[in-house]
Amino acid sequence: MSTTQEARNKETYHRFHEAVNSGDLDVITKAVDEFIHPDGRFHTAEGTDMIAVEAQKRIWETLLRAFPDIHVTVEDLLADGDKIIARQTVTGTNTGEYRGVPPTGRSVTYREIFIIRFAEGQIIDLWGVVDIHSQLRQLGHVPA
Repeated sequence: MSTTQEARNKETYHRFHEAVNSGDLDVITKAVDEFIHPDGRFHTAEGTDMIAVEAQKRIWETLLRAFPDIHVTVEDLLADGDKIIARQTVTGTNTGEYRGVPPTGRSVTYREIFIIRFAEGQIIDLWGVVDIHSQLRQLGHVPA
C-alpha cells in the first residue's frame, strides 16, 4: 500500500474523530455511515455480533448520554499498509445514566488503543482495547 493511501486512511480517521468530538449524535451517526463500511466488524474483548456501524452508533449514543462533554484526543496515529493504530485519551464528565447507574458528576480520563483496517476507503475492521476498569474506578463503580 502506498504512503498516499496510508495518509488518506489517517485523514479519514481524523475526520471521523472530528465528528465524534462534535458532541452531536446526528453528526456522529452520519460520520459512522460515511466512514465505516456497511459490512465492517467491531472486535472487542467483550465480544459482539453487531456489525461495526450498529455497534458504533449504540456506543456513541450511550457515551453522549452519560458524558455529554466527551472528548477523544488522538495521541498517536501510526499507519502500516491497510491498517492504522491509534492511541487515544478520552475525557468527560458523567452527567447522565451510565451502565444502569445514575450520574456521579465525576470527571474521567481513560485511555484506549484501536487497530483499524481499511478497505475501499472505509473502515472495515476495528479492534479495540478500552480501559473500562480505570473509567469505572474513577466513577466510583469499582474499588480503587
